[in-house]
Amino acid sequence: MTTQEHEIGTSWLAKGGLRPTRQRVTLAALLIGDGQHRHVTAESLFEAAKSQGEAVSLATVYNTLRAFCDVGLVQEVTVDGSKSYFDTNTHDHPHFYWEDDGRLTDAPSDQLVIAQVPDAPDGAEIASVDVVIRLRRKS
Repeated sequence: MTTQEHEIGTSWLAKGGLRPTRQRVTLAALLIGDGQHRHVTAESLFEAAKSQGEAVSLATVYNTLRAFCDVGLVQEVTVDGSKSYFDTNTHDHPHFYWEDDGRLTDAPSDQLVIAQVPDAPDGAEIASVDVVIRLRRKS
């Protein structure tokens, strides 16, 4: 990890009010150190850390991603009710889920029009609307 990536990761953690532990800074730098948004699974982030020689357990990656979600640094996008992706772009936007290779990418927000959503049942309020558009390659 470069000094600049380390500084970017530390600054990002500060935005969420998180203490910059070595493992958090490492994972933050992998997520946002290059300034690009990304969608990761805990497993893919764990592999990225491992490939750079970082000593971090998969459980630590899960716990750290959960902490990042809790303070609003990343958002969780669930596909199929069980597979979670973590997105560094926390603004409301739709996603494409590529079934053939299990990838999640941003979909163009300006092309999505939602005219109306159903009323929430009594005693409930709508917290958010997640849009995941499933894609597969044409045969």
